[in-house]
Amino acid sequence: MKRLCAEFIGTFALVFAGTGAIVVNQISDGAVSHVGIALTFGLVVLAMIYAVGDISGAHLNPAVTLGFCTARRMPWADAPPYIASQCAGAMAASGVLALLFPTQPAHLGATIPLGTASQALVFELILTLILMFVILRVSTGANEKGITAGIAVGAVIALEALFGGPVSGASMNPARSLAPAIFSGQLATLWIYIAAPISGALLAVPLCRSICVEERCCPAAGAAPENKRTSES
Repeated sequence: MKRLCAEFIGTFALVFAGTGAIVVNQISDGAVSHVGIALTFGLVVLAMIYAVGDISGAHLNPAVTLGFCTARRMPWADAPPYIASQCAGAMAASGVLALLFPTQPAHLGATIPLGTASQALVFELILTLILMFVILRVSTGANEKGITAGIAVGAVIALEALFGGPVSGASMNPARSLAPAIFSGQLATLWIYIAAPISGALLAVPLCRSICVEERCCPAAGAAPENKRTSES
């Protein structure tokens, strides 16, 4: 239960800070800036990895959880409760923002393609593939707690948001896109931000396995999945 609470809290913080930065940028005539928004997403993920990474792994993202399961880093049975907790945290964050900003500026940070749907789809798939590849390489088991893990993951999120944001919104996270889309009614292109991140995360597993020199990266098919627990699990 503590792992699920950690995922709820971490995802709440991610969506509240990240999409909140988008809303504040809108109502303050650009005071936060695109760079500031990208850094907010990267920094809040970095902080949450160090805060709850030793409890739940700080996935904060259904695509990442599915990637870990596909890589046999955690049991598939853990995926549904993890994803439910992540989506609940994201919904709670968007709900708070909707109450604070009832006129829904910037669609509460909903991710909407600024180019074509195909551009957004490809961008989100590749961005998530890179993110998941980095996560798999810097994590141990299904945990992202470590000296370098938070810096590496936070940095790649900020980096991808910097150049991918103007094209697709650089979501890389179905829960992050689902909650503001529901609360703002921006559902037309939501499928992109569910299908592309999940596909990208799954494709990162064979990519990681192709360069692995240690079995711990992505255990081969047939190997028992890792099921690490902390003393607080």
